Amino acid sequence: MNGTTVRRVALAIAAAAALTGITACGSSDDSDGSKGADEGKGGLNANPISALRTIQNTTDKADSAKVESETTMGSVMSMEAKGALGWADGLTGNMTITYTGGQMAETMRQAGNTSMEARYLPEAYYARMGEQFAAQAGGKHWVKYAYDDLEKIGGGSGAYMKDAMQNSTPQQSVKMLLASGDVKKVGEEDVRGVNTTHYSGTVDVAELAEKSSGLSESQLADMKNQLEQAGITTETIDIWVNDENLLVKKTERGQMKTGTLSATAYYSDYGTEVSAEEPPADDTADFKDLMNRQPGV
Repeated sequence: MNGTTVRRVALAIAAAAALTGITACGSSDDSDGSKGADEGKGGLNANPISALRTIQNTTDKADSAKVESETTMGSVMSMEAKGALGWADGLTGNMTITYTGGQMAETMRQAGNTSMEARYLPEAYYARMGEQFAAQAGGKHWVKYAYDDLEKIGGGSGAYMKDAMQNSTPQQSVKMLLASGDVKKVGEEDVRGVNTTHYSGTVDVAELAEKSSGLSESQLADMKNQLEQAGITTETIDIWVNDENLLVKKTERGQMKTGTLSATAYYSDYGTEVSAEEPPADDTADFKDLMNRQPGV
């Protein structure tokens, strides 16, 4: 693997993070926009809206959970992730991410490994690459992705993507349903042996960003253009909640120009201990420095 591939792999991981942030369409804005939706929909949605507010608050106060997820974004990538995340004071945690298909998996194969460890801290996340990558990156195994740097490479969607990644917690999907105002109670279902209540709704991705992200007019225009290029318009979000008003499962489904967008996550062991530390500085390359130092692709 040469220097160009090091740069390509580092950029591919950043691009995957950016794309995930755009399509996940979460926001840290606490306004849920549900008052008007509640009043406009009448009694039909009153109970689901009230229940979702309780679920959001309960999940938020749980502070941490174990997470298992699978994500597919058309032909771009398929990946699996497993670990634990905390959100008491910014997003923290450790996840093992394995790219199982698509262009991203092929790019990672060129780096000698399709699986990596990811550490999340409030201002950055870190990806641990394999020995083949380190051999071409000055012996450094980790790459640091500061959220401010990802914001800069994300074009008009960068600020929104940064916010989505820093707030990528279970309650974000609940906030999205509240903000959309389009939510219904589906019924009672069993999820991995747990009795749950199933809720479902549809989110207009660009409209939600406009309502809750705080982006400037030009940033919104650029982000909408990127969404149009990707073919992303709406997402169907489903959540399953246990008797303690904690999220147990979440799915997001939609369409992209490259194929189907599908994400499923399971949450368990709320309140689990989460500890994430910065990797050793002498074993960490900065994404921004890699982009500046390596030759062009």
